[in-house]
Amino acid sequence: QVQLVESGGGLVQAGGSRRLSCAASGSIFSTMAWYRRAPGKQRELVAAVTRGGSTNYADSVKGRFTISRDNAKNMMYLQMNSLKPEDTAVYYCNALVGLSPYWGQGTQVTVSS
Repeated sequence: QVQLVESGGGLVQAGGSRRLSCAASGSIFSTMAWYRRAPGKQRELVAAVTRGGSTNYADSVKGRFTISRDNAKNMMYLQMNSLKPEDTAVYYCNALVGLSPYWGQGTQVTVSS
């Protein structure tokens, strides 16, 4: 059974940092990604990382966020620096098994100004 569990969310001041973690279990995952959904907005891709370590980022987070993964531990991370109030959202872990996507329950990140 595939399971994705996010952790690390919380309240942080603008300009601060936060590290999100995603613990994955139950399969071997190809591309993994972080998505977010801000209040009143659609879910958007934040960053993705392939099993081989190739990454891509949304323009809005380039230079501030870093995605990484540890295949041996089945973990994925999102280091978020220079946080802005507009980064406030529920952040979701996403992972592909073949072409099938799986989702975590989400973790709230709130950035205060």
